[in-house]
Amino acid sequence: MREPVIIFDLDGVLVNSMPTHVQAWKAAFAKITGLEVSERDIYLLEGMRGMELVEKIFEQKRFPDRSLVRSVHDEKSRIFKSIRSSEPFEGVREMIDEIECAKAVVSGSTRNDVETILEEAFGKDKFDVIITADDIEKGKPDPYAFLEALRRMKVGSAKDAVVVENAPLGAMAANKAGISCYVALNNTPLKRSDFAGIISQERIFEKTSLLRTVLCK
Repeated sequence: MREPVIIFDLDGVLVNSMPTHVQAWKAAFAKITGLEVSERDIYLLEGMRGMELVEKIFEQKRFPDRSLVRSVHDEKSRIFKSIRSSEPFEGVREMIDEIECAKAVVSGSTRNDVETILEEAFGKDKFDVIITADDIEKGKPDPYAFLEALRRMKVGSAKDAVVVENAPLGAMAANKAGISCYVALNNTPLKRSDFAGIISQERIFEKTSLLRTVLCK
């Protein structure tokens, strides 16, 4: 039996970067549009490409000026670069070193941010394939990014892969791709109930490092 490949989300799964993403998004929306967005708003949309996230927030808040989508996105990117965190969650660096099978990262963030964070946290050469917002036209919950990771790793069947996510949209994308999924909550404000109907409770772990017993077999 072929050893499965493992596809990780980045922010909130491998590194504790979501709080700075949230801080940057909140500041950008407030500065450009005056809109107040919550931490939960951002976490529920995590996995989307940045432009898609802005468009979705505008839709949810019934904000009429869609010409400001790019301005919010670019302001968020500017702020994030100045406060970016690449600190791995406890035990994750050791877990990555222990996993001998092929590994990929699939993220809705830009390539520059993803590669910078991976290099600082682990060394990006620890991952065989890296898929970012710059490589895809649609973010999660669309399954394309996961399917593209399988293609680049020359994996013929989705059954030979496992995804580790922390957000409902990511778990939905894995389901659509036919890839088995685990969720690591870490410090998300989301609850297990937010994944109801998407992933079974026994596949939800409190911390990424607790998946060592599953992924490092």
